Amino acid sequence: MEKLKCLVLDDEPIGREIIENFLNEIPFLELVSSFGDPLEAMTFLQTNKIDLIFSDIQMPKINGLELVRALENPPVIIFITAHRDFALDGFETGATDYLVKPVRFDRFLKAVNKAKDYIELKQKSTVHQVNSDRIFIKSDGKLTKILLDEILYVEAQGDYLKIVINNETYTTLATLKSMDEVLTLPKFFRVQRSFIINLEAIRSLNGNMVELTNGKSISIALNKKEELYQVLGIR
Repeated sequence: MEKLKCLVLDDEPIGREIIENFLNEIPFLELVSSFGDPLEAMTFLQTNKIDLIFSDIQMPKINGLELVRALENPPVIIFITAHRDFALDGFETGATDYLVKPVRFDRFLKAVNKAKDYIELKQKSTVHQVNSDRIFIKSDGKLTKILLDEILYVEAQGDYLKIVINNETYTTLATLKSMDEVLTLPKFFRVQRSFIINLEAIRSLNGNMVELTNGKSISIALNKKEELYQVLGIR
């Protein structure tokens, strides 16, 4: 595997320096750039390929969570924060891990190994998109065609995905992030870090829960509820 191209983002110089030094100690990581200004980092990301971002959460102008949400196809993210309370918000953006300041090297190493495994898994994804309305997945030792319109929801289960189509369920080795690139608006919506749903399969909404036509109830992440209602045209 080639070295993972990394970007460090932290408005505090000492915070950047610590992560940069840790990063340079690990053979499979390559520091490409480092920023103290999140808007400069965002501009850089629009024209440069990065595999892994180490980003502080609390920053002026735009915080790390907002930056990731603004990226169309964000790289793998490891958030760095002085507040454990931000961890859940970080995971809801699809972050692989989060580090609490002051960052220890052993914890940093654990996080980057987790990110490395995730990236390798994505590269081995068994989901193949052949055109805009269907995919093939490897399940039970064979390639199975799935029409996107028939998918009710997709659920992340560790290193696997559960794809539910009416009364049928398929399990395949893949990441939910890889399906984000296939199941997009206006047909599909990621309601939380573990679920993507077919908007046509919604039967009802009740508070922070959505019920699908097969009876499945799924919780909606707090930061996704308003967006979901807007997509559905509900005010």
